[in-house]
Amino acid sequence: MKENLIQWFNEGNITFPSALLTFYKQMGINEEELVLLLHVFSFQEKGNEFPTPSEISSRMTISLTQCSDMLRRLVQKGLIEIQDGHSYDGIRFEKYSLQPLWEKLIEQFLMNTKNKYIEKQQQEETDLYTCFEQEFGRPLSPFECESLAMWMDDDRHDPIIIKSALREAVISGKLNFRYIDRILFEWKRNGIKTIEQAKNHGRKIRQHQPQQREKKEEVPQTKNVPFYNWLEQ
Repeated sequence: MKENLIQWFNEGNITFPSALLTFYKQMGINEEELVLLLHVFSFQEKGNEFPTPSEISSRMTISLTQCSDMLRRLVQKGLIEIQDGHSYDGIRFEKYSLQPLWEKLIEQFLMNTKNKYIEKQQQEETDLYTCFEQEFGRPLSPFECESLAMWMDDDRHDPIIIKSALREAVISGKLNFRYIDRILFEWKRNGIKTIEQAKNHGRKIRQHQPQQREKKEEVPQTKNVPFYNWLEQ
């Protein structure tokens, strides 16, 4: 029993990118091809760089002919390569290279990451239009939609920053596009790119505003929220 466990441990483990399980379908690989590729990888990990179709098919539920056809198909798909190699004594031999597989996997991973980023940006832009319409209490005009698009596309303002500028305009009681545009201009000039920076900048601006000195003792006063008039700058 102990010897069997030791033999089992000596078989070792194989480690491959989990991304391959995530993206193999998008890479045009079916389940049988995936298992075959893993067997090739396993053979190579143990020093056999060019396992024969007979060796591979003996571990799978496919015939020798099916295995040979599958290997040929994977080469045609550009997922594996057959390369020439040389041993230390100068003997030439052939070996499988999985480099094309890893390169395609990296490309798929990067493309998937890019698509997720694009989807996130599109969703943020949609939410931005909805947020503006909710604050204005009406659908935006074509001119206002164009202004929003220009802030994102031409001025490269992040939708989150534009929302912050909208919030600043609401707090200041100056809900119009000209005022919001001025806020964005000032923030860009001061290198403000995050919500936290925008909050800190607004806080500093308000701290330097003159406070009302005249107080009427007869009439109870309600505390006003100070705001910064961006249009006067």
